[in-house]
Amino acid sequence: MPRIPCLWAAGARERAVANASGLQRGRGSRRKPSQPSAPARLAARLTPYARRLKPAYPRPGRTGLRRWLPSWRQWLGAFALSVGLSGSLLVIAYAATDIPRNLNTYATQQDNVYFWSDGSPMARTGWVRRQDMPLKDIPKDVRSAVLAAENESFYSDPGISAKGLARALVKTVGQGDTQGGSTITQQYVKNVYLTQNRSVTRKFTEAMIALKLDNKMSKDKILEGYLNTSWFGRGTYGLQRASQAYYGKDVSRLNASEGALLASLLKGAGLYDPTLSKANHKRAVERWSWILDRMVKTGKLSAAERAKYTKFPEPIKQTGSYDTGKQTDYLVQLATQYAKKAGHISDRDFDLGGYQIYTTFDRKRETALTDAVAKARKQAKKDDPANAKAAHYGAASIADDGRILAVYGGPDHRKQGYNESNATTVPAGSAFLPFVYAAALENGVHKTREGAATPVTPETLYNGDDGVPVSTPEGPYWDRGGKKVAAHNEGNRNYGQISLRSALAQNVNTPFMQLGMDAGLDKVRETAEASGLLPSSIGPQVPGMSLGAATPSAIRMASAYATFAADGTHYEPYSVRRITRNGSRIRLDMPAPHRAMRAEVARQVTEALADSFRIGHPGAAPLSAKVAGKRGATLDDKAAWYAGSNDSVSTAVVLYRIDLTKSLEPLPLEGIAGAPVADVPYGIWSGAMSPLR
Repeated sequence: MPRIPCLWAAGARERAVANASGLQRGRGSRRKPSQPSAPARLAARLTPYARRLKPAYPRPGRTGLRRWLPSWRQWLGAFALSVGLSGSLLVIAYAATDIPRNLNTYATQQDNVYFWSDGSPMARTGWVRRQDMPLKDIPKDVRSAVLAAENESFYSDPGISAKGLARALVKTVGQGDTQGGSTITQQYVKNVYLTQNRSVTRKFTEAMIALKLDNKMSKDKILEGYLNTSWFGRGTYGLQRASQAYYGKDVSRLNASEGALLASLLKGAGLYDPTLSKANHKRAVERWSWILDRMVKTGKLSAAERAKYTKFPEPIKQTGSYDTGKQTDYLVQLATQYAKKAGHISDRDFDLGGYQIYTTFDRKRETALTDAVAKARKQAKKDDPANAKAAHYGAASIADDGRILAVYGGPDHRKQGYNESNATTVPAGSAFLPFVYAAALENGVHKTREGAATPVTPETLYNGDDGVPVSTPEGPYWDRGGKKVAAHNEGNRNYGQISLRSALAQNVNTPFMQLGMDAGLDKVRETAEASGLLPSSIGPQVPGMSLGAATPSAIRMASAYATFAADGTHYEPYSVRRITRNGSRIRLDMPAPHRAMRAEVARQVTEALADSFRIGHPGAAPLSAKVAGKRGATLDDKAAWYAGSNDSVSTAVVLYRIDLTKSLEPLPLEGIAGAPVADVPYGIWSGAMSPLR
C-alpha cells in the first residue's frame, strides 16, 4: 500500500525552517517585503515611453527609406535631451567661472602726464599711454556716440549677445577667428581680464565672465571701464589720452561730432585714423556720418543738432608723444619731486600712474631761456673751444609769487643727469651783497657791543677803498693765521667814502664786508634765509660770508631776488599748481607767504639794483621799465652770475667751469664769461627776460 505523505508534517517542517531562519536574523524579527526606490519607481514609469523612443530597425509598417528613419517622437526626445544637457553644462560653467581678481597689466598701468602752465601737454612718463577718467567727466554725447557705434542695447542686454556669439562661432569654425559679435561688456572683459588671442575657449570664457560681471557691476561702471581701457590708436588707451592725441584737448571738451570720430576708431584705428591714408579718410568719414545718424535713430541726438555737424572734424596730425628728453627731463624731475612731497604721494603710488600734473612752467619763457643758453654755448665753443668744453650753465626764472616759470638744467638730461639750475656748486660772490644791504637796513648796525642799534639808510657812507681792514668794536678782526682780515674790490680799485646805495649799484665790495660785521653776521644769515636761500648753502659765519661765500642754486637765487621784487614777501618756489588722478583732485600743501623784510627795505634794495642795471647796461630798457639786476663775480674768477627782476619775474644765471673727468673743483673762467659790461650771464638773462619793460 503506497505511503501517503502527512501534510501536517510537511507544514511543521516548513515552520521549523522558517523559525531557524528567524533565529539567524534575530529573535522576534519579521521579514517585510522590500519597497522599490524612487529612481526605480521613476524608471518604471518612464520605461513605456522609452520603449516608444527606442528605434526598431527596420521600423515595422514602413517601407523604403522610412523604415530606417527615427520617428518624430524620437527626434523630439533627442532635441529635448540635447537642450537639457546644454543648459546643464551652461549652468555648471556659469557657476564654475569666477571673475578674475587680477587685471591685465595694460588695464591697471597708466602714465603720468605733465602739462605746461597753459594746460597743453608737456611730457609723459610710463610704459602705457592711458589715463582713467570718471564717466561723469566724459560728455554724454561722446558716450552716446560710442554706444551707437558699438552696442546700442548696452543698458538693456544681459552682458552678452546670443546672435553675436553664434556669429563669432561660425567665423571661428569657418575662418579661424572670433571677430565680431561682442557687447561692450564682453569687450571690457577681454580688455581687463583676458588675453587678445582668438579661440573658442577664450570666447566662451569671455561670455561667462561677462554674464557674471553684468550681475555684479553697474552698467555705468562697466562703460566707464570700457572707455578707459580701449585701444584708440596713436599709442593710446582710453578716451582721455585719445582725445589729447587726436584733438589736443581733454575729453571733457569734446562735442558729439568729435566723439563720433573717436568712436569709429574702436572698429580699428589702423583702418579709421583719417590722417594715415586717403582710404582711411574715406572710411572714417562714412563711419562718422553713420554713427551720427545712428545717434538720431536711437534718440540720443536731435535732428537739429545732427544738422549742425556737416563738416568732418579733422583730427590733428600725429605729433610728438610728449616723451621726456633734453630740457623737458629737468622740468619733469623738478615737478615730480615737488608733486610727491606736496601731494604726499608715495613712490609706489606714483609709479602706478594715472596722475595729471599741471606745472607752473611757462612754455614761451622756457624756450627763450633755453635758446639764450644755447646761443651762449655756441658762441663760447666758437671763441674758446678748449675752455668751453668744461663750461656749465644754470638758470631759473621765478615769479614773485613763487611759481617756477623756466629752468635751464643742462644740455641734455640723458647725458648729464644732474640739474644745473638746482645745483649748489659755486659761490654767489658779489650777487650776495643785496642781502647784507637788506639786513642792515632792516636791523640797523652796532658800533659798540652795548646799546641800541643805529639806523642805516641808503645814503649812509662807508669806506670804499680797497684793502680796508675789517674791524669789530674791540679792534681789527684777525684770522686764524694771525693776519688782519681785509676786503678787496675788483681790480683793487679805491672808491673813498661812498653811500651804501652807490656801493651796491657799482659792485663795491669793501663797504659790505664791514657792514655785515656791523649789522651782525647772524642778521645777515637770517635775512638771506628769510629771502629764500637755503641754510645749508650759507656756509660758515665769518666776515667772508658777506662777500658771497654762500653757494645757492640758480633757483634759490632767483627766488630770493623775487622777494625784493615782491616788496619783501617771500614765497617758497614751487613747480606744480594742481594735481589730479583719474579726474579727482589731489590736495597739495602749497607754500604760505611770509614777510622776509619790511616793504620799505625791499623797495630800497630794488632801487639800488635798478641803479646797478642802468649803470651796467645803459639804454637796455626804457626809463619807465621796472628792471633791476646785478652781476655777481668772485675774486678768484671761478663763478659769474647775473640776477635781477623785470616787472614781476626774477631770473638768475650762473656760469662756471668744472672738468668732471678730473675733479669736482671749479676752474677759473679765464675770460669765457666775457667782459663785465657785456658778460655772458647778462646776455642769457636779458634773452630770457626780453622784452625789458
